[in-house]
Amino acid sequence: MNIIKTDLKASLLEYFGFDSFKGEQEKVISNLLSNKNTFVIMPTGGGKSLCYQLPALMCEGTAIVVSPLIALMKNQVDAIRQVSDSDGIAHFLNSSLNKGEISKVKNDVSNGITKLLYVAPESLTKKENIEFLTNITISFFAIDEAHCISEWGHDFRPEYRRLKPIIKEIDDVPIIALTATATAKVQSDIQKNLGMTDATVFKASFNRSNLFYEVKAKKNVQKEIIRFIKPRIGKSGIIYCLSRKKVEEIAQLLQVNGISSLPYHAGLDPNTRAKHQDMFLMEEADVIVATIAFGMGIDKPDVRFVIHHDIPKSLESYYQETGRAGRDGGEGHCLAFYSYKDIEKLENFLHGKPIAEQEIGQQLLHEVAAYSETSINRRKFLLHYFGEEFDEFNGPGANMCDNSQNPKEKIEGKKYVQLALECVKSVQGKHKVKYFTHLLTGKKTGEITTYKGIDSPFFKKGAEEDEHFWHAVFRQIVVQGLIKKEVESYGTLSVTEKGDDYITSPHSFMLIKEHDFSDTDDVDIILNQKGGGGALDEKLFKMLKDLRKSIAVKKNIPPFVIFQDPSIEEMTMQYPINIEELQNITGVGTGKAQRYGLPFLDLIKKYVEENNIERIQDFVVKSIVNKSGKKVNIITNIDRKLPLEDIAKSQNKKIDELISEIENIVASGTKINIDYHLNNIIDEESQKEIYEYFMEDAETDNIKDAFDEFEGDYSEEELRLMKIKFMSEMAN
Repeated sequence: MNIIKTDLKASLLEYFGFDSFKGEQEKVISNLLSNKNTFVIMPTGGGKSLCYQLPALMCEGTAIVVSPLIALMKNQVDAIRQVSDSDGIAHFLNSSLNKGEISKVKNDVSNGITKLLYVAPESLTKKENIEFLTNITISFFAIDEAHCISEWGHDFRPEYRRLKPIIKEIDDVPIIALTATATAKVQSDIQKNLGMTDATVFKASFNRSNLFYEVKAKKNVQKEIIRFIKPRIGKSGIIYCLSRKKVEEIAQLLQVNGISSLPYHAGLDPNTRAKHQDMFLMEEADVIVATIAFGMGIDKPDVRFVIHHDIPKSLESYYQETGRAGRDGGEGHCLAFYSYKDIEKLENFLHGKPIAEQEIGQQLLHEVAAYSETSINRRKFLLHYFGEEFDEFNGPGANMCDNSQNPKEKIEGKKYVQLALECVKSVQGKHKVKYFTHLLTGKKTGEITTYKGIDSPFFKKGAEEDEHFWHAVFRQIVVQGLIKKEVESYGTLSVTEKGDDYITSPHSFMLIKEHDFSDTDDVDIILNQKGGGGALDEKLFKMLKDLRKSIAVKKNIPPFVIFQDPSIEEMTMQYPINIEELQNITGVGTGKAQRYGLPFLDLIKKYVEENNIERIQDFVVKSIVNKSGKKVNIITNIDRKLPLEDIAKSQNKKIDELISEIENIVASGTKINIDYHLNNIIDEESQKEIYEYFMEDAETDNIKDAFDEFEGDYSEEELRLMKIKFMSEMAN
């Protein structure tokens, strides 16, 4: 490698305007400039890019940077072009370029103008590119996002496995591999696969002390997200979801609630994706809602929060995604919503894959579940996973997690720890955590039977506690280093030397009671939350029902026509005091709110003032549901008098599903006229009979009651359609 400039600090100032290096950047660059293979493990925001950008600018020839994403390459190229008066200083070579653009790139490289050439691994394998690169001067190869090489990494790319022979074929120059997340297993994989076991390894601390880690049960998630963001209006944030559909839904939800947000996922066309990314970077939108396709290489220093609507597939993914918060050293809140149901869903996605891949995937998911459910210091748990010890009492950022700020109860766990260690010791290195929790609680699973666990002296020996408890014990003794998980055998347990010492001389061990995440769901409509405690306000409920009855008597209509019971119940939990808030109640649309709302609002407002009730204002706006294109399509097609069967077919629904949609539309206050359909299936006299039942005899709007009343003369479908007609005409 021919070095044109040798003064590192002068070059740093000249090209980047900095007068000092960050962390171990200087040592890394010096190592690479000494023609040595270099391996850099540095957390997001630690300044990895500079470790290859500066030496590339200082050396003769072109540095080849292998990068996995087109968006990532574009950002890096745009950034490096700012340090030169020539755009040719950096280029990318990938499938997004046309022939003319490829020719321009190759000319700049051949003429010595280009110092950094970013290539996708797929582009590097093309014969014409290999031939081209063989005939130019290359300073070194940089493998960015190097964890993509490892099957144990969170973003494994098979094409990364082919890099070493191709690099060898092109030129024998030094390699610098860089990643933001690497466990010991991933680190070893990267070095072996790139043939750089001789590399000097630079591993920065993974502790981002300014980040606050929090995990919440996945319950009423949409409401929780709104409550979290509302006080942070104007601050930048990222919300990660696993599916494109959920991305669109959450982005729309935020917009409806007055939060500037945009969706980002692979289903959007490239121009829209690029536009949304730029709008977020330029602060034209506060929040980006995205799949994991977003964020790699996004250099936005002031992201103030990262929310995981869905738990990620690995702790590496979680760490990298949360690492996009607070890169300027300022506030960074990392909130994840957890439900074991999500882990099970992700496990189902592994079915059908090769056994080894399933084992790896499941082990990574178990680590995510353990992190989510643990009650110990989250920073300590996370750093332990990456092979770094952390002092949870005095370390930087020690108090920056939900578990530290709200510590759970502790119990003396000496006897449990000793029992767990002896149990593992009895079959050293053969089984995973789940086997031992089943063995100690006496659960006769297939694995217990196969390995004759029933005959073990430890079978049922810990049965006074449940599996959840024993999982907590094993998590805590792993983090404390008494047992270790053998990565090569997908997480089997073995007792460490420290664990052996504990068995010989047991001492006090305070176990922390774990979180219980059994009460989770993904219900987005709020029916069970109230200002102070989340229960029905019985006193107000009775007052509202009395008011409803008096209005019904005056108007000579059944009470349920005004507001149905679920809507009244929700009013007692949300305490709406104006028309806009009333419209947010389930089953209350604009029409109903305007027509019947004022006396209810007056009563609630007076009740809130007299009882000093603290209201939650930021609950989810349900009108988002009625804004969907499918709802508008249903209303439009009914106005056009299309057969309901055809409308259902066009929306890929069964007829009873379509009827449910129409019921929801009517319940929210929209008038719907389905007379054209009813007149084809029910004669005039029968319609009159059913209508009169709902008007005069029905005590509730329950279809089963109506079915029983008519003793089966009419089908449930006919009764539901007539109720739609009745409610549309009388209530809206």
